[in-house]
Amino acid sequence: MSNDVLPVSAIRFKAEAADWREAITISGDLLVASGATTDEYTEAMVKTVEELGPYMVIAPGFALAHSRPSEAVKRTGLSWVTLAEPVEFGSQANDPVDLVVGLAALDHDSHIQVMSKLAGVLANAEVLAQLRASTDPEEIRAALLGD
Repeated sequence: MSNDVLPVSAIRFKAEAADWREAITISGDLLVASGATTDEYTEAMVKTVEELGPYMVIAPGFALAHSRPSEAVKRTGLSWVTLAEPVEFGSQANDPVDLVVGLAALDHDSHIQVMSKLAGVLANAEVLAQLRASTDPEEIRAALLGD
């Protein structure tokens, strides 16, 4: 997987977010800064939660922020945001959230490899806990981009 998918500039630790909207916006802003998306994609991620609810909170404390592929996506990309204080998304099963991973995909097929890596991390509680506690961007990149 290309290193461009998750550049160091798209990783932020202990971000301050007042609520889920701000947490998603931070994640989206990192996707914009890395060149993966435009601001419209960030707005679409927030709107998706407003319309569909907190389904993006797919595991305890973990939100996979995303929206549909669109012209706002320039290339497939990820962002990684740990929060200084967890925020509520409205998920009865998995709140509060302290880790938001932003995902942008050019089309429905281009993100399969990225999702496969994420699923592997989520399935291993020990690895996920280690990455949540990490403040080393290269450790995050190695776990999500490595072979």
